[in-house]
Amino acid sequence: MRNKTKIKKEHKINIPEKKYNKRPKIPPKGFKSSNDFFNYTFENKDLIWMGQNTNHLHDEDDISDAMIECLKEKEYCKYPAPDGFPELKELILKDLDLEDMSVYVTAGATESLHLCMHSILEPKDNVITCDPGYLIIGSFAERFAKEVKYVPIYNKECNYKLTPKLIRENIDENTKIIVLIDPLNPLGTAYTEEEIKEIAQIAIENDIYLIHDVTYKDFARKHTLVAKYAPNNTLTIFSFSKIFGMAGVRLGAVVAPEPLIATIKNVVVNDLGVNIIAQKGGIAALKSKPKWIKKIRETTFHNQELIKDMVDTVDGVYLPVYPVDANMMVIDLTGAGIKAKDMSSYLLKKDIFTREGNYTSKLYGDDYLRISFSIPTEEIEVFCQEFPKAVEALRTK
Repeated sequence: MRNKTKIKKEHKINIPEKKYNKRPKIPPKGFKSSNDFFNYTFENKDLIWMGQNTNHLHDEDDISDAMIECLKEKEYCKYPAPDGFPELKELILKDLDLEDMSVYVTAGATESLHLCMHSILEPKDNVITCDPGYLIIGSFAERFAKEVKYVPIYNKECNYKLTPKLIRENIDENTKIIVLIDPLNPLGTAYTEEEIKEIAQIAIENDIYLIHDVTYKDFARKHTLVAKYAPNNTLTIFSFSKIFGMAGVRLGAVVAPEPLIATIKNVVVNDLGVNIIAQKGGIAALKSKPKWIKKIRETTFHNQELIKDMVDTVDGVYLPVYPVDANMMVIDLTGAGIKAKDMSSYLLKKDIFTREGNYTSKLYGDDYLRISFSIPTEEIEVFCQEFPKAVEALRTK
């Protein structure tokens, strides 16, 4: 009879310490984890989706048909081109109207942002970004740099954006990257061409890289690429999640001069390329864009007008930025004495998914509710009915 090795159940292995000081994701009340919360929002078919800046206005079939055809042909059995399909990369450059640049296709723009930080930053460096802003970018930078400077911009004096003046006040000899989220998540502000030119000049004069996240550019009334004025300093971050309505398939890209792309590829983990089905959808999205872009822009402009008209009737709340150049805006709740987390929890019970400010701000998280409005207008009308009721139910001032 064989001797069976007895496993000591009491044995415990030392768990490694976490490598990064990553901000914990705190779920809303009633959910065990953020994953449980997001699974709930995904599975709730009655939910009005105003919480993640996603686009629910596509009613044409070009994008979905391309992905379905890819499935039918079983093309997913093969690996894709590791840097991205050449056709997709050419279409991205055409969409941006950029020449003499290289493209690296990623699993969402968020991966592009991480790759940029990982490949460029050294332990002595610092990074300039803003608060409010897309905090994930700062989180990535904190993993590789000595310091991330979160410049406060939630005020009229700077027009709610990271201005050239603020940049000059905060750069030093160790500044390696300036982050421009343009238009800005969550405030919806965008840069003028003159501001972009000045920021480009700052980068050139000080040998600083610019990460220009243009995820929301197609919702803007006017948009200028900083790569036009500082091409050798700029890494442009491109996303398919918002205007193309493809958030769930995770597709994005980073666009930069070839030497920078070569450096980025040195730290890539996903060497076997990005999802084939997503890339086929991306190709169809860019090709079909002229058919649907006008309608989506018109709908989002109209939807934000409806929200503005409603907010103006409610005492104690206001829109810091209007009109916005994105598909999202914030409603400041401080005049009504309401914390944003309480408002988002209240609206969730009404099947309206919004986001409290602490998702996009360390400094002002209690002050504002972020809402996106690239959804059918009839759903915006429901929000406009429920929001004033929520304010009166939660008001402390």
